[in-house]
Amino acid sequence: MERYRVVFHVDEGNGARVILALNNTGNLTADLGEDNVEVELVANGEGIMALLKTQYLNKEQIAELAPKGIRFIACDNSLRQMGLGNDALLGLVAVVPAGVVEVVKKQAQRDGPISGHHSVPTQRALP
Repeated sequence: MERYRVVFHVDEGNGARVILALNNTGNLTADLGEDNVEVELVANGEGIMALLKTQYLNKEQIAELAPKGIRFIACDNSLRQMGLGNDALLGLVAVVPAGVVEVVKKQAQRDGPISGHHSVPTQRALP
């Protein structure tokens, strides 16, 4: 079976969109198999709100998804703009300097993002 690499990009704090992205990451790994897919959820802008320790709505679902190999990434620029430090994030969240740069780098590696605010996914399977 092909190995897939997918990036979900969340840049808004809309709870329904965040839940949709989290559900889709779980569905993807369940359908393709954890060993056949690498999944990252990159959050920047208001999207980082979903990865905060104080975010009770998503905390359990994120904790269930992380052991399945799903990586959660937050944008440091967004954290600083909101006056937050890395300590505000759930412990399993990695921080990158710029979330949009992370998405662009993944696109260059042929990992197209599935954005929480776009209706058409641009994911690609790698041979």
